[in-house]
Amino acid sequence: MLRGLDPILSPDLLYMLRAMGHGDTIAIVDGNFPGLTMAKRLVRLDAHPAPMVVEAVLRIMPLDSFVPDPAQVMEVVGDKTARPPIVDEYQEIINRVSDNPVAVSPVERFAFYDLCRLAHGIVQTGEARLYGNIILKKGIIRPAN
Repeated sequence: MLRGLDPILSPDLLYMLRAMGHGDTIAIVDGNFPGLTMAKRLVRLDAHPAPMVVEAVLRIMPLDSFVPDPAQVMEVVGDKTARPPIVDEYQEIINRVSDNPVAVSPVERFAFYDLCRLAHGIVQTGEARLYGNIILKKGIIRPAN
């Protein structure tokens, strides 16, 4: 146990986040996502909903401020205008917790899969809702002056 850290941040997840550099991405995905098939590195948090994991991660990881889309979600197949309620939850978390509040950007399903294959790591949650997937791009931590 450590002070000041959400206990949902397992040792493996903390290692993954700490090993990431500026511009690296982490995908936090739902229980239906083919995580093991796509991941370079996979951390499983099956007992936790995805929004809880997103919030814990964003409390310690900055979002990239050098790109227009540091938070990407999977577009609903067959309806580009649909916005699942879980995406609204992600947006609320980003607005409340992130040091760089930005609008989430939808990405076509297969393009989203391609981005996940390139991600530094994937966190597979126990999220049961469809389209509970988000990719976060790590920003920089500026020196304290």
